Amino acid sequence: MPEPTALPKPTAAELDMLRLLWQLGPASAKQVHQAAVASRPDMAYATVLRLLQLMHTKGLLTRDESARAHIYAPAQPQDCLQTSLIKDLIHKAFSGSGKELVLAALRGHVSARERAEIQAILGDEQK
Repeated sequence: MPEPTALPKPTAAELDMLRLLWQLGPASAKQVHQAAVASRPDMAYATVLRLLQLMHTKGLLTRDESARAHIYAPAQPQDCLQTSLIKDLIHKAFSGSGKELVLAALRGHVSARERAEIQAILGDEQK
């Protein structure tokens, strides 16, 4: 499998498809379309199929062609892609500083419950 940073960065629409596939597991275009329609009733089957095909060409998805209905799956696990995207964001927007990213995220983007969870994780790290 190629390094996560070697893969192209997915567009917003591609990220939506990846999120669906991470939830569904390997799936046909029909199954992905059915899942997509739940949140976007206007989503056409042809649009989903074309996006899946394009993502396969870009290397974001694998495709099992052994059956009549091709089965698509993410080329890398969710956490690997998220880590790659975060590294890219830290580099581009925060001059390589993970601390600045965390501080920006904590400024108004974290609920009290999430803040408590973060503090618990940090407390466990220090033990």
